[in-house]
Amino acid sequence: MSTPIVIDCDPGHDDAIAILLALASSEVELRAVTTVAGNQTLDKTTRNALVVLELAGRTDIPVAAGADAPLRRPLRTAAHVHGETGLDGPVLPEPSARSLDVHAADLLAETIEPGVVLVPTGPLTNVALLLERHPDVRDRLDAIVWMGGAIGEGNVTPAAEFNAFVDPEAAAAVLASGIPVTMIGLDVTHKALFTRGHAERLRGAGRAGRFVAELSDFFQRFHERSYGFDGSPIHDALAVAHVIDPTLVTTRRANVEVETASQLCDGRTVVDLRGVTGRPANAEVGVDVDAERFLELLCSRIATLA
Repeated sequence: MSTPIVIDCDPGHDDAIAILLALASSEVELRAVTTVAGNQTLDKTTRNALVVLELAGRTDIPVAAGADAPLRRPLRTAAHVHGETGLDGPVLPEPSARSLDVHAADLLAETIEPGVVLVPTGPLTNVALLLERHPDVRDRLDAIVWMGGAIGEGNVTPAAEFNAFVDPEAAAAVLASGIPVTMIGLDVTHKALFTRGHAERLRGAGRAGRFVAELSDFFQRFHERSYGFDGSPIHDALAVAHVIDPTLVTTRRANVEVETASQLCDGRTVVDLRGVTGRPANAEVGVDVDAERFLELLCSRIATLA
């Protein structure tokens, strides 16, 4: 029996690949996609979600746009990573489908029922608004698997991962909600690099495979320049993969707090693995990954979309 999921995202190369992985995997059923400003502005992330679903022939899946800025801060995007479209690399057609005339938080409230896993792969603004507008959702949302945060490194500042940095107040609210949260952070995503070899394997595997390969061509160049990596982490796809196969990522239960008022460490997810603060654990935190199995899952599933 497949697990129903909703992806709240800001596509973004890795968000796009995460959506495709979900669509290619019988273990999960993608019920809806909601969008938030993050990697790019809301109009671009929403368009990108529609493009990806149409590419896969799944315009039946509803899409709703949400917050166009963080809860209390100006929007900071990642155009230097994802380009002006948010999905630079492939030629992006104009989608024929349109998003629903409803706010993402309200579509989430309609879609979430017991058994549904919410997979946010961007800033947590929409999820925080969902909890604020529809507090009863706490009683029926069994699990959140969030791609965000980090134990020991940052990717937008020395201290902070991008999704936590963009809206730390939202991240703090979600982690304090009492809903079970699994944090798939940089500590595991940076251990599983999608290489040029993986891209070549997919380039001939139909439209979806070619699309992923062309996304990777652009994404890879950034990671080679910025990190010296010989591949690129497909951060958000690992969060979806964790729902598909929970044995891929090793997690540890810990308290996670989000720094919201520091000059140097704003947006830092402070993960107390040793319990030194005495604060109660509020998350499962990814600490290791079977990179080879994850990358094989990703490539083999995307290839089936041909």
